[in-house]
Amino acid sequence: NTMNYEYSCGAVVFTTIGGVPHYLLVRAKDQPEGCHGFPKGHMEPGETEEQTALREIFEETGIRVRLVEGFRSVTEYDLPTPSETRKRVTFFLAEYKNQQPKFQESELAGFALAPFEEALELTEYADSKQILTDAHAFLTR
Repeated sequence: NTMNYEYSCGAVVFTTIGGVPHYLLVRAKDQPEGCHGFPKGHMEPGETEEQTALREIFEETGIRVRLVEGFRSVTEYDLPTPSETRKRVTFFLAEYKNQQPKFQESELAGFALAPFEEALELTEYADSKQILTDAHAFLTR
């Protein structure tokens, strides 16, 4: 009985407003109201993790980001049974400047752009909160 792995990549995306990092969070259509996360998606054959993250962020938000060197966070969880699939998601830290996000309406219900404390309240899951906390600490170190 082998576990199938499904790989996704994305990033904690931010822009700086008035000297303060603001985090761009997205809410997928299948997520409850007020539950936001980070742009991410499935790896395509032949892509690196970084390429997947950049492509997915662009597809979901319409923005071109730059990955910040030195930050990488991996989270794993089991998908709802009976799929026997474990999902592994790799998150980077990504910055954008002077762009207005245009959201993929087919997949996303909404988005938020918020400073750290507020962004933390908008994320639902403990692992998302931890990733955001780690990214913010890395950024403001």
